[in-house]
Amino acid sequence: MRLKAIILGVACAGLASGGAAAQSCERNFTSQGVPLLTALTYRAWQAFPKTTPKRALDNLARAVAVEGFDNIRVDRALGAISATQEVTGSGREQTLRVVVRKEAAGSRVDAVFAVKPGQVAPEGATRDAMCRMISAAPR
Repeated sequence: MRLKAIILGVACAGLASGGAAAQSCERNFTSQGVPLLTALTYRAWQAFPKTTPKRALDNLARAVAVEGFDNIRVDRALGAISATQEVTGSGREQTLRVVVRKEAAGSRVDAVFAVKPGQVAPEGATRDAMCRMISAAPR
């Protein structure tokens, strides 16, 4: 009987941790497009059950600046941040949009990073940078 209880407890703990992991930014990251041939769109999101949208928006704006983006605009009424980044010297900017919205008692953060055709942003580095920014929401 005790062994059954232990096995059941371990199984439930595994299911619970799997649900939390499904909410991670890295698992919610997607990319669309063909490098150099078409535009690339990277998307990521994460929910923060205990973070208000106002707090998340303030923290995210600072995180976007830390990642080296320029022309940062914060629209508090919409809960949105837009920013650009030009790293190739071509003058063609890449665009970042971050939106914070109320979800239950907390917030959900969605981010979209758009790269123009003919430009490249490595998927791994882009995922890491986007998730670093998103993870700043509750700080």
